[in-house]
Amino acid sequence: MAGFIEDDRPAPKRVHEIGQDLSQLSVAEIDERVALLEAEIARLGEARLKKTASRSAADAFFRKRD
Repeated sequence: MAGFIEDDRPAPKRVHEIGQDLSQLSVAEIDERVALLEAEIARLGEARLKKTASRSAADAFFRKRD
């Protein structure tokens, strides 16, 4: 007799999609997504600062002298 195989793996975390319907989310789920998006904004800001600094250093190094 074949039984059901239980899947012990955790369910994949739902990813937030820009523009998705939020009416089915609880307040806690919305708070979780806000925190996730704020962390991602901070990460993007840090990456932008690093790229800007790198670009400025390259521009200064290769700047032509008159």
